[in-house]
Amino acid sequence: MDFSTSCLCLINVILLAGSACGLQITSTGPTSIEKASGETVKLDCQFTLSAEDSGPLDIEWSLQPSDNQKEEKVVIVYSGDRAFEHYYEPLKGRVHFNSPDPKNGDASMNIMGLKATDTGTYQCKVKKVPGISSRKFLLTVMVRPSKPKCYAEGQTHAGKDMVLRCSSAEGTQPLQYIWERTTGNKLLPPLAVLDPVGGTMSLRNATEAASGTYKCIAKNRIGTEECLVEVNITQPPNNAGIIAAVVICILLFLILLALLLFCFCRARNKKKYEKEIAYEIREDVPPPKSRVSTARSFTSVGSQRSSLGSMSPSNLHEYTKSQYDKIPSEEYEKPPSHAPIPPPSRMAGPNLSRMGAIAVMVPAQNRDGSIV
Repeated sequence: MDFSTSCLCLINVILLAGSACGLQITSTGPTSIEKASGETVKLDCQFTLSAEDSGPLDIEWSLQPSDNQKEEKVVIVYSGDRAFEHYYEPLKGRVHFNSPDPKNGDASMNIMGLKATDTGTYQCKVKKVPGISSRKFLLTVMVRPSKPKCYAEGQTHAGKDMVLRCSSAEGTQPLQYIWERTTGNKLLPPLAVLDPVGGTMSLRNATEAASGTYKCIAKNRIGTEECLVEVNITQPPNNAGIIAAVVICILLFLILLALLLFCFCRARNKKKYEKEIAYEIREDVPPPKSRVSTARSFTSVGSQRSSLGSMSPSNLHEYTKSQYDKIPSEEYEKPPSHAPIPPPSRMAGPNLSRMGAIAVMVPAQNRDGSIV
């Protein structure tokens, strides 16, 4: 028997053995798959049937729970020559069979637009009575780092310590942070301390030579993202000069405040002094002559009261008229004085006439009571 005949006999034996075993899944690809979010993955599940598999063909993809106490979730089903792709709500519209007719031996499943929540263990189960076979896949959906945020902490003065920080909000672990210098000699300061996991770079006893632009790269197995931060190290300010300037400003403010208070008090005292002078001028004004003249007329009239008794009503009127005419008119035009007003019993005749009084003749009497 030659070599070609031996190979042909071996192939026939293998085929007969496969036929005796019935339905089998023949895919030999990796069962642990890593993909980035947003990508599409194909879970390969090819199968063969034997003549003994005479029952209806059923294909079922399910998501195996991470906890044994939970039930598996059916993702997609092919049964009765129909595909049902809306069993699992989180994958609705993103999952379908790779072949339009899976009964031809291709039960592979495609998942589009992968998300981090799609990570899990998926099982392909093919059943055709009496044959049944299954295969599991571990799918890990990795998220690339989000754009990191870079910033500096601490004082940016020479001789001080400062820290550069870099952090990505999203990204599948493990994340690694790498610091680079993009300006100058592109070498990190000799006293820089790096933390690739925490994303920090500490600058001890920073000098002006450490000034420049630094780049942080956030990296994982899926991709990278980066950010820039500017560092400017300057000499510390002159504290003595600042303190002196502050003291001078405070003194100037106090002097200005004192000057304003002085001007205010002086203006107030001046106004008060002017009011006192005005009061003194009013007290020094001489009394009006009209009241003095009137008082004198009261005296003269009072001295003549005794002669009124001998007058008749006719000549009394003439007398009062003549007395009234004797009073200077100019004296009444002058302002009143502070002279005391005589009592009503001594009021002169002209004044009584001006007030609307009626003259009455009173007969004179002697000491014995007889009328004169």
